[in-house]
Formats: sequence, C-alpha cells, structure tokens
Amino acid sequence: MLKEIRPAILVLVLLTLITGLVYPLAMTAIAGVIFPKQAQGSLIEKDGKVIGSALIGQVFADDRYFHGRPSATNTPDPKDPTKTVDAPYNAANSGGSNLGPTNKALVDRVKGDVDKLKQENASAPVPIDLVTTSGSGLDPHISPEAALFQVPRVAKARNLPEDRVRQLVSERTEGRLVGLLGEPRVNVLALNLALDAATTK
Repeated sequence: MLKEIRPAILVLVLLTLITGLVYPLAMTAIAGVIFPKQAQGSLIEKDGKVIGSALIGQVFADDRYFHGRPSATNTPDPKDPTKTVDAPYNAANSGGSNLGPTNKALVDRVKGDVDKLKQENASAPVPIDLVTTSGSGLDPHISPEAALFQVPRVAKARNLPEDRVRQLVSERTEGRLVGLLGEPRVNVLALNLALDAATTK
C-alpha cells in the first residue's frame, strides 16, 4: 500500500510547488519585465506621492472635479460588525449592490440621483453611468457623455471657459481597445489631474 501512496504524495508535492510557487513567481517576474507599470498596480503619482490607481475609481465630491460612477461597495460597520456601511470604491469588498431593477431602494436612489443631476445641468439628458453602479463598484471610467454632462458645473466652479474644459475631456477620451473592444471612456482621475494642471498654468 505504501508503494501506491508514495508516488501520489510525490506528485501532489511536486504539482503544489510548480503550480503554487514556481508558476506564480515566474508569471510575476515576466509581467514585471514586460508590463512594469501595470504589474505594480498602474499607480498614479503626483509630486512623487501615490494618489491613486488608473484601475480603481475614487470619490470626488467637490464641484471643481469630475465625479465618477456611483459605487455600491461597503465595509463592516466599526460600531456593529453584523452591519455594513457605505465605503465607495472599497477594493477589499468589490461588488455591486445586487439590487434588482424593481427594488424600491434602488429605484429611489436612482430617481434622487437623476433629480440632483438635472439641477446641475437641465439642458442635457442624464447619462446612465452617472446614476448606475458598475458590477465591481470600482470602475475608474465614465463615458465621454457623462464627462461632457459635467462640463458646465466644473467650468463654473473653476472659472474656466466651457470650451477649454470640453477640450480636456476630448484629450483624455480613450478609444476602443485595438479599435474593436469596449466603448470610448474617460478615466476620471486622469481627467481631474489634467484639470488641475490646466488651472495652475
């Protein structure tokens, strides 16, 4: 019996080492050489300090900045671990709200967001991605339409011409991957950094 068990144990240990240690380390090393920025988390720095990642959204509440999509991520309530509290763009708890289209809480939230956005810019229809969360809750991008919708508010708050702010949106709009995959999008953090740079000139 030991004769049959020994090869099974040997194969288990060998495959564990190969698939659990050698392969992940090799892929990490290769990724670090071929894609160094992406392998380190696509971090964005300003004045030598890491201020975010191009892959994870952030909350921008100030009128001087473009706002991203709503985020449904949460975290355990520090006062009562059996409950949760909102924690937008919490990468440790990525996920959507799991509320269905007929859920009253979701419908009320979306209606409230739409009403608030209409007060901000009554002359344009509210883009869907400004009132709906992504599946991960971490989406760092908005559609070009969502960015353009916010131009009047941002331009007014920064005392900039709307055409200049629209130009920044246009310059920061990313196309489809290899011209085929996905939709045009704007990274909110990159756009806000460009906005800061344009304002300080």
